[in-house]
Amino acid sequence: MSSCTLPAATDTPAEPVHDSQLNVAGALLTLLRDADTEPRPDTQLEALTLAVAADLPVLLWGGPGIGKTAALTQLAAALDLPLTTVIASVHEPSDFSGLPIIGDDPAEQGVPMAPPEWAVRLVRAGRGLLFLDELSTAPPAVQAALLRLVLERRIGSLQLPPGVRIVAAANPRSSAADGWELSPPLANRFVHLQWTHDHDVVVRGLAGTWPRATLPPLDADKLPEAVNFARRAVCGLLSARPALVHRLPTSETRRGGAWPSPRSWEMTLCLIAFATAAGSSREVLSLLVRGTVGDGPGLELLASLDRMDLPDPETLLADPASAVLPERGDLRQAVLDGVVDAVRKRLEKSRWDAAWAVLARAVETGAPDLVVVPATTLASLRRADWDVPPSIEGLAGAVTLSRRANEAAARASVTTKAGR
Repeated sequence: MSSCTLPAATDTPAEPVHDSQLNVAGALLTLLRDADTEPRPDTQLEALTLAVAADLPVLLWGGPGIGKTAALTQLAAALDLPLTTVIASVHEPSDFSGLPIIGDDPAEQGVPMAPPEWAVRLVRAGRGLLFLDELSTAPPAVQAALLRLVLERRIGSLQLPPGVRIVAAANPRSSAADGWELSPPLANRFVHLQWTHDHDVVVRGLAGTWPRATLPPLDADKLPEAVNFARRAVCGLLSARPALVHRLPTSETRRGGAWPSPRSWEMTLCLIAFATAAGSSREVLSLLVRGTVGDGPGLELLASLDRMDLPDPETLLADPASAVLPERGDLRQAVLDGVVDAVRKRLEKSRWDAAWAVLARAVETGAPDLVVVPATTLASLRRADWDVPPSIEGLAGAVTLSRRANEAAARASVTTKAGR
């Protein structure tokens, strides 16, 4: 029987992984992460930057992956603030209230509450952006511990310096992992901003250019005026609507958002002053106001701000020829109604004639249909011995044409409904 000797098995050494390939991969990753920024109007980014400048805690609401963390990272870099990120949901209440440390003589010195390491770093730096992420997944006990941090900037026995700003982020409960509704006391300490994505911004950013977060310049000469304007706006509304001073929502979900209280009205006043001094747009101011006291009270305040900017009816009656009326139709209508109401309260022939001149000016510079109602009311105020002013002749055609157009539109609507 012959035997066959099998060749001994040899282990073929694996081809070594070249470090140069990892270096090439790293270079590729660097190129992918390399991006530029550009000054580009961004309403929500400007609102966020203004609220941070006003030293108010901000809470960004948005779905997962919407770009909240990226926006905060870019904001910190633009404002040259070191960013400290704390995931609220993975911490214990003692991490925010401080850990008790027993000293040499507790009976005499007490038991101090030692702050966490990240808080010590912020104090040493003297400035920074504290980012509290995943706030809606923090359980109620952790939310309660955050109250003092957000409002008083204290962690245990440590006081955060004035140069530290606080911004948080949260997902709606429906899209949060084991999400909780925010407690009303914690929610009322924040300016709530709904964070959404802009298609053009995302596409341009993926191409390598993102919008730059810049602090809107504050006009030093406007500061006293801005403060006075903000106080008149808020106090004027609350004087007329005392029920808005404090209104706790009835539903649990709405209690976890923006709602009016003396604290949130104080924040609103601050934000109006900052937005006025910065010359921010109405869209930015709307985000800030509604994000502080809620949609309903916020829209009422915005409407009262519009009325504050309207010209005084007495000024218009004193010089109708140079009257400057608002461009927006609703505001122009309010001004014309105010002029007629002013004449009704002090009915004199000269004031009645001046009101007609203001209405004529309105027809020359805007839509004639806005004059129909005030002209009809003003005509009803005429006394028997008053002559009709020449300015009425210029209004007659416009008013008649507007009425005919309205009647034709009404007839067309009736005909359309009948044909269905």
